[in-house]
Amino acid sequence: MKSGLASYGKAGRRVQVLLSAAIAAAAFLGAGLPAFTAERPVKIVVLGDSLATGLGLPTNVAFPAKLSRALQAKGYAVEVADAGVSGDTASAGLARLNWSVPEGTDAVIVEFGANDALRGVDPKVTRGALDSILRGLKTRGIEVLLAGMQSPRNMGPDYVRGFDSIFPELATSHGVLFYPFFLDGVATDPKLNQRDGLHPTAAGVDVIVARILPKAEELVTRVRAKRPS
Repeated sequence: MKSGLASYGKAGRRVQVLLSAAIAAAAFLGAGLPAFTAERPVKIVVLGDSLATGLGLPTNVAFPAKLSRALQAKGYAVEVADAGVSGDTASAGLARLNWSVPEGTDAVIVEFGANDALRGVDPKVTRGALDSILRGLKTRGIEVLLAGMQSPRNMGPDYVRGFDSIFPELATSHGVLFYPFFLDGVATDPKLNQRDGLHPTAAGVDVIVARILPKAEELVTRVRAKRPS
């Protein structure tokens, strides 16, 4: 007794032939298509002080979390880790650099300087610490976005000039991406700062994220450009 399509005579054999042809065509067409693989997320660490970690704010509305969502909304596969420590100066950030930026990190947003300026730290000390941070990250092949900071204007013109020049000069010498002032559009605005006048509210973080986002996109693009095609 015949089995399968063959048991239906000529009609069954015709169906069998057509089916075999369809399977062969599908295999031929599929041979030239790459297998689907999910894009590996770009791992970003936000290395900084209380401005980075969001002092006084819930974690989900602090800068790292909001930046992550903003990049994802743009279609980027990213993971943004918070490595901010309240009160840190640039020197303190340098001291914990290796364990704050784990292996597998693709990019770092460096945000220091506010505490240095508020404490009147010698700009040469701040410059030296940031220079060492950038050198260390470069040695590890990690892409960097350096966020600049400005000194309070009541520190005097010499201090202001010496401090403010640190960030653009280091960004140029190290060839890293640069965002001139982390608190741009937020500093001194009582509507966007908490009662201390220093730390952004959730609305203030929104402004920071919106303004720094194009540079963060450039950072992700640099990482992806280095990956094997």
